[in-house]
Amino acid sequence: MIRPRFNKVLLVAPDVFPNQLLTDYNHVEHVSSVKSIFPSIYALAPELIILDFDFMGNDIEKVLRRIKVNRFYDRIKIHCYKSQPNDKIDDLLKTLGVDQFIYSEDLKSDKKGKSTMSSVNAIFDASLLKWTSSVAN
Repeated sequence: MIRPRFNKVLLVAPDVFPNQLLTDYNHVEHVSSVKSIFPSIYALAPELIILDFDFMGNDIEKVLRRIKVNRFYDRIKIHCYKSQPNDKIDDLLKTLGVDQFIYSEDLKSDKKGKSTMSSVNAIFDASLLKWTSSVAN
């Protein structure tokens, strides 16, 4: 799956949040209060909103319903960060407008995959350097 890069991202989460989610984005505005979500959306006009499910609790349903009803928010993509998958809740959130779920296990496995790929690339780079130096001599 090709993941598009978003220019403006609104993060609704507590102060402690995994930084791995935000490494690809340049302009991120962090909101740690549920009451200030909509003023921030209006001020920033984000392309992506990342909602922390554990942080928002019962307010996430109200926020998603309000976003879905208003035409001003049609082009905004919504991602939801969750600690664990739950089919019943995930289906409800998907119906309410969540485009993608990000689970904490996915971040851990992604980090391991990147370290494995970087070590494999380092081996290939080293062998390629040895080969080119032997050809040059």
